[in-house]
Amino acid sequence: MRQHLSGLLLLLPLAAPINAFAQEAHDAVNDANNPLTPKITINFQDYYIPSFIDTPGDPVANQFLLRGLIPSDMFGLPQLLRFTLPIATSPDVPSGYVTGLGDLTLMDIFILPKQGDVTFGVGPLVVLPTATDESLGSGKWQIGAAGVVVAPQKWGLLAALATYQTSFAGVDDREDVNLATFQPIVNINLSDGWYLRSSATWNFNLESGNSYIPVGAGIGKVFQLDKGVSMNAFVEPQYTVWHEGPGAPRWQIFAGMNFQFPVGR
Repeated sequence: MRQHLSGLLLLLPLAAPINAFAQEAHDAVNDANNPLTPKITINFQDYYIPSFIDTPGDPVANQFLLRGLIPSDMFGLPQLLRFTLPIATSPDVPSGYVTGLGDLTLMDIFILPKQGDVTFGVGPLVVLPTATDESLGSGKWQIGAAGVVVAPQKWGLLAALATYQTSFAGVDDREDVNLATFQPIVNINLSDGWYLRSSATWNFNLESGNSYIPVGAGIGKVFQLDKGVSMNAFVEPQYTVWHEGPGAPRWQIFAGMNFQFPVGR
Protein backbone atom coordinates (compact mmCIF):
# COMPACT_ATOMS: atom_id res chain seq x y z
CA MET A 1 0.00 0.00 0.00
CA ARG A 2 2.81 2.40 0.89
CA GLN A 3 4.47 1.71 -2.44
CA HIS A 4 1.23 2.56 -4.31
CA LEU A 5 0.82 5.80 -2.34
CA SER A 6 4.42 6.73 -3.01
CA GLY A 7 3.87 6.18 -6.74
CA LEU A 8 0.78 8.37 -6.76
CA LEU A 9 2.59 11.14 -4.92
CA LEU A 10 5.38 11.04 -7.50
CA LEU A 11 2.84 11.41 -10.33
CA LEU A 12 1.01 14.39 -8.79
CA PRO A 13 3.62 17.00 -9.81
CA LEU A 14 3.32 15.75 -13.41
CA ALA A 15 -0.48 16.06 -13.50
CA ALA A 16 -0.54 19.84 -13.09
CA PRO A 17 1.54 20.61 -16.24
CA ILE A 18 -0.51 18.10 -18.25
CA ASN A 19 -3.79 19.69 -17.11
CA ALA A 20 -2.40 23.18 -17.78
CA PHE A 21 -1.36 22.15 -21.30
CA ALA A 22 -4.80 20.66 -21.99
CA GLN A 23 -6.49 23.86 -20.76
CA GLU A 24 -4.18 25.98 -22.93
CA ALA A 25 -5.03 23.87 -26.00
CA HIS A 26 -8.76 24.12 -25.17
CA ASP A 27 -8.53 27.92 -24.85
CA ALA A 28 -6.62 28.16 -28.15
CA VAL A 29 -9.39 26.30 -30.01
CA ASN A 30 -12.04 28.53 -28.40
CA ASP A 31 -10.11 31.69 -29.32
CA ALA A 32 -9.82 30.53 -32.93
CA ASN A 33 -13.62 30.11 -33.13
CA ASN A 34 -14.65 33.09 -31.00
CA PRO A 35 -16.08 35.89 -33.22
CA LEU A 36 -15.06 38.42 -30.53
CA THR A 37 -11.41 37.40 -30.13
CA PRO A 38 -9.44 40.69 -30.32
CA LYS A 39 -6.94 39.58 -32.95
CA ILE A 40 -6.35 40.60 -36.55
CA THR A 41 -8.26 37.98 -38.51
CA ILE A 42 -8.35 37.05 -42.20
CA ASN A 43 -11.01 34.52 -43.27
CA PHE A 44 -11.21 32.68 -46.59
CA GLN A 45 -14.63 31.03 -46.55
CA ASP A 46 -16.80 29.42 -49.20
CA TYR A 47 -20.42 28.34 -49.60
CA TYR A 48 -21.06 25.82 -52.38
CA ILE A 49 -24.77 25.30 -53.11
CA PRO A 50 -25.42 22.25 -55.37
CA SER A 51 -29.20 22.23 -54.94
CA PHE A 52 -32.02 24.75 -54.46
CA ILE A 53 -35.61 24.25 -53.33
CA ASP A 54 -38.40 24.78 -55.90
CA THR A 55 -36.01 26.28 -58.45
CA PRO A 56 -36.36 25.16 -62.11
CA GLY A 57 -33.34 24.05 -64.08
CA ASP A 58 -31.39 22.55 -61.15
CA PRO A 59 -28.92 25.45 -60.90
CA VAL A 60 -25.87 25.52 -58.66
CA ALA A 61 -24.18 28.50 -57.01
CA ASN A 62 -21.02 29.40 -55.16
CA GLN A 63 -20.10 32.27 -52.86
CA PHE A 64 -16.52 32.86 -51.76
CA LEU A 65 -16.26 35.24 -48.78
CA LEU A 66 -13.20 37.35 -48.06
CA ARG A 67 -13.60 38.45 -44.44
CA GLY A 68 -11.39 40.51 -42.19
CA LEU A 69 -11.50 41.67 -38.59
CA ILE A 70 -9.37 44.44 -37.05
CA PRO A 71 -9.37 45.26 -33.31
CA SER A 72 -9.51 48.96 -32.49
CA ASP A 73 -9.71 51.31 -29.49
CA MET A 74 -11.15 54.34 -31.26
CA PHE A 75 -12.68 56.86 -28.87
CA GLY A 76 -11.30 54.78 -25.99
CA LEU A 77 -13.81 51.98 -26.61
CA PRO A 78 -12.75 48.39 -27.49
CA GLN A 79 -14.31 47.41 -30.80
CA LEU A 80 -13.90 45.10 -33.77
CA LEU A 81 -14.09 46.40 -37.33
CA ARG A 82 -15.25 43.63 -39.67
CA PHE A 83 -15.74 43.53 -43.43
CA THR A 84 -17.19 40.85 -45.72
CA LEU A 85 -16.73 40.96 -49.50
CA PRO A 86 -18.36 38.12 -51.51
CA ILE A 87 -17.10 36.83 -54.85
CA ALA A 88 -20.07 34.91 -56.18
CA THR A 89 -21.15 32.71 -59.04
CA SER A 90 -24.92 32.85 -59.47
CA PRO A 91 -27.55 31.62 -61.97
CA ASP A 92 -28.38 34.35 -64.50
CA VAL A 93 -31.47 33.52 -66.56
CA PRO A 94 -31.36 33.12 -69.54
CA SER A 95 -27.61 33.48 -70.11
CA GLY A 96 -26.52 30.79 -67.65
CA TYR A 97 -24.19 31.98 -64.88
CA VAL A 98 -22.47 35.19 -63.86
CA THR A 99 -19.41 35.63 -61.61
CA GLY A 100 -18.29 38.81 -59.89
CA LEU A 101 -18.23 40.85 -56.71
CA GLY A 102 -21.22 40.99 -54.36
CA ASP A 103 -22.25 43.72 -51.91
CA LEU A 104 -19.69 44.81 -49.29
CA THR A 105 -20.81 44.55 -45.63
CA LEU A 106 -19.09 46.57 -42.89
CA MET A 107 -19.65 46.11 -39.13
CA ASP A 108 -18.33 47.97 -36.10
CA ILE A 109 -18.83 45.76 -33.04
CA PHE A 110 -18.36 47.45 -29.64
CA ILE A 111 -17.24 45.02 -26.92
CA LEU A 112 -19.30 45.42 -23.75
CA PRO A 113 -18.06 44.61 -20.21
CA LYS A 114 -18.08 40.89 -19.45
CA GLN A 115 -20.84 39.32 -17.41
CA GLY A 116 -18.97 36.47 -15.76
CA ASP A 117 -17.47 34.46 -18.62
CA VAL A 118 -20.01 35.78 -21.15
CA THR A 119 -18.99 38.50 -23.62
CA PHE A 120 -21.43 40.72 -25.52
CA GLY A 121 -20.84 42.87 -28.58
CA VAL A 122 -23.16 45.24 -30.41
CA GLY A 123 -22.81 47.82 -33.15
CA PRO A 124 -23.92 49.24 -36.49
CA LEU A 125 -23.59 47.71 -39.92
CA VAL A 126 -23.74 49.18 -43.40
CA VAL A 127 -24.02 47.42 -46.77
CA LEU A 128 -22.56 49.07 -49.87
CA PRO A 129 -24.02 48.08 -53.29
CA THR A 130 -20.67 47.06 -54.80
CA ALA A 131 -22.03 44.09 -56.82
CA THR A 132 -20.75 43.97 -60.39
CA ASP A 133 -24.02 42.41 -61.66
CA GLU A 134 -27.61 42.76 -60.48
CA SER A 135 -27.78 38.98 -59.95
CA LEU A 136 -25.02 39.26 -57.32
CA GLY A 137 -26.38 42.05 -55.12
CA SER A 138 -29.42 44.00 -54.02
CA GLY A 139 -28.64 47.31 -55.74
CA LYS A 140 -29.48 49.02 -52.43
CA TRP A 141 -27.64 50.94 -49.73
CA GLN A 142 -28.48 49.37 -46.37
CA ILE A 143 -28.03 50.16 -42.69
CA GLY A 144 -28.68 48.03 -39.64
CA ALA A 145 -27.24 46.58 -36.46
CA ALA A 146 -25.46 43.46 -35.25
CA GLY A 147 -25.31 41.76 -31.87
CA VAL A 148 -22.96 39.02 -30.69
CA VAL A 149 -22.87 36.90 -27.52
CA VAL A 150 -20.10 34.43 -26.67
CA ALA A 151 -20.13 31.96 -23.76
CA PRO A 152 -17.05 29.68 -23.47
CA GLN A 153 -17.77 26.26 -21.98
CA LYS A 154 -15.62 23.55 -20.38
CA TRP A 155 -16.38 21.36 -23.40
CA GLY A 156 -16.22 24.02 -26.13
CA LEU A 157 -17.98 27.22 -27.15
CA LEU A 158 -21.51 28.61 -27.42
CA ALA A 159 -22.09 31.82 -29.37
CA ALA A 160 -24.65 33.61 -31.52
CA LEU A 161 -24.61 36.43 -34.07
CA ALA A 162 -27.80 38.30 -34.98
CA THR A 163 -28.13 41.03 -37.63
CA TYR A 164 -30.83 43.25 -39.07
CA GLN A 165 -30.50 45.41 -42.17
CA THR A 166 -32.86 47.56 -44.21
CA SER A 167 -32.41 49.57 -47.40
CA PHE A 168 -32.66 53.36 -47.51
CA ALA A 169 -31.42 54.25 -51.02
CA GLY A 170 -30.37 52.66 -54.30
CA VAL A 171 -31.84 51.53 -57.59
CA ASP A 172 -35.52 52.46 -57.58
CA ASP A 173 -36.83 49.44 -59.48
CA ARG A 174 -35.05 46.91 -57.23
CA GLU A 175 -36.87 45.28 -54.31
CA ASP A 176 -36.37 46.93 -50.94
CA VAL A 177 -34.27 45.03 -48.38
CA ASN A 178 -35.63 44.09 -44.97
CA LEU A 179 -33.53 41.19 -43.72
CA ALA A 180 -32.84 39.54 -40.37
CA THR A 181 -30.31 36.76 -39.76
CA PHE A 182 -29.44 34.59 -36.77
CA GLN A 183 -26.35 32.39 -36.53
CA PRO A 184 -26.16 29.98 -33.57
CA ILE A 185 -22.63 28.65 -33.03
CA VAL A 186 -21.90 25.40 -31.18
CA ASN A 187 -18.39 23.96 -30.98
CA ILE A 188 -17.37 20.78 -29.15
CA ASN A 189 -13.62 20.55 -28.57
CA LEU A 190 -11.88 17.22 -29.06
CA SER A 191 -8.10 16.64 -28.75
CA ASP A 192 -5.06 17.82 -30.71
CA GLY A 193 -6.89 20.95 -31.94
CA TRP A 194 -9.81 19.05 -33.49
CA TYR A 195 -13.39 20.13 -32.84
CA LEU A 196 -16.96 19.52 -34.00
CA ARG A 197 -18.95 22.52 -35.20
CA SER A 198 -22.40 23.79 -36.18
CA SER A 199 -22.77 27.38 -37.40
CA ALA A 200 -25.45 27.61 -40.10
CA THR A 201 -27.03 31.05 -40.56
CA TRP A 202 -30.83 31.38 -40.47
CA ASN A 203 -32.20 33.90 -42.99
CA PHE A 204 -35.52 35.75 -42.64
CA ASN A 205 -36.49 37.97 -45.58
CA LEU A 206 -39.07 40.24 -43.96
CA GLU A 207 -39.78 41.97 -47.30
CA SER A 208 -40.67 39.01 -49.52
CA GLY A 209 -41.34 36.39 -46.83
CA ASN A 210 -38.85 33.96 -48.39
CA SER A 211 -36.95 32.56 -45.41
CA TYR A 212 -35.08 29.40 -44.44
CA ILE A 213 -33.39 27.70 -41.50
CA PRO A 214 -30.41 25.41 -42.18
CA VAL A 215 -28.63 23.16 -39.66
CA GLY A 216 -24.95 22.29 -40.00
CA ALA A 217 -22.69 19.53 -38.69
CA GLY A 218 -18.99 19.66 -39.47
CA ILE A 219 -15.45 19.25 -38.23
CA GLY A 220 -12.42 21.50 -37.97
CA LYS A 221 -8.87 21.68 -36.69
CA VAL A 222 -6.86 24.55 -35.24
CA PHE A 223 -3.14 24.69 -36.04
CA GLN A 224 -0.70 26.81 -34.01
CA LEU A 225 1.83 28.41 -36.37
CA ASP A 226 4.90 30.56 -35.69
CA LYS A 227 4.83 33.82 -33.69
CA GLY A 228 1.40 33.22 -32.18
CA VAL A 229 -0.41 32.89 -35.50
CA SER A 230 -3.20 30.30 -35.67
CA MET A 231 -4.89 28.66 -38.65
CA ASN A 232 -8.39 27.23 -38.37
CA ALA A 233 -9.50 24.89 -41.20
CA PHE A 234 -13.00 23.42 -41.34
CA VAL A 235 -15.75 21.91 -43.46
CA GLU A 236 -19.44 21.92 -42.52
CA PRO A 237 -22.29 20.51 -44.65
CA GLN A 238 -25.57 22.32 -43.95
CA TYR A 239 -29.11 21.12 -44.70
CA THR A 240 -32.24 23.30 -44.77
CA VAL A 241 -34.78 21.94 -42.29
CA TRP A 242 -37.43 24.68 -42.77
CA HIS A 243 -38.20 27.12 -45.55
CA GLU A 244 -40.90 29.52 -46.69
CA GLY A 245 -41.03 30.30 -50.40
CA PRO A 246 -38.80 29.14 -53.29
CA GLY A 247 -35.09 29.68 -53.84
CA ALA A 248 -33.62 28.48 -50.53
CA PRO A 249 -30.60 26.18 -50.61
CA ARG A 250 -31.69 22.57 -50.19
CA TRP A 251 -28.24 21.92 -48.82
CA GLN A 252 -24.84 23.58 -49.01
CA ILE A 253 -21.22 23.02 -48.04
CA PHE A 254 -19.53 25.66 -45.90
CA ALA A 255 -15.73 25.42 -45.75
CA GLY A 256 -12.90 27.76 -44.95
CA MET A 257 -9.50 28.66 -43.56
CA ASN A 258 -9.25 31.39 -40.92
CA PHE A 259 -6.01 33.02 -39.81
CA GLN A 260 -5.57 34.98 -36.56
CA PHE A 261 -2.60 37.27 -35.90
CA PRO A 262 -1.75 38.63 -32.43
CA VAL A 263 -1.98 42.41 -32.20
CA GLY A 264 1.38 44.13 -31.83
CA ARG A 265 3.53 41.37 -33.32
